[in-house]
Amino acid sequence: MGVQIVGVSFDSVGSLQNWADDEGFQFELWEDQDKDLAIHYGAASQSSFFPSRISFLLDRSGEVLLEYTKDISVGTHPGQVLQDCKLLFGEE
Repeated sequence: MGVQIVGVSFDSVGSLQNWADDEGFQFELWEDQDKDLAIHYGAASQSSFFPSRISFLLDRSGEVLLEYTKDISVGTHPGQVLQDCKLLFGEE
């Protein structure tokens, strides 16, 4: 499908990696300690202690194709995003 998954948090990559390893996640992790990405995508303000849990599907040029900003369930969200990716980009 040519899809890349990236997890972004205010935490350091080191602490994120420990969490991802514990959960068995195998995607790229980025830290956003200066909150630039979170503010850009509406997940936080400069005074926020934590970003909102949101997801975006972007095309290769960085344009937002889909936004997931409400009712994100850790248990069902990955399946929903995968289904949307299959619809948008096709299966390989």
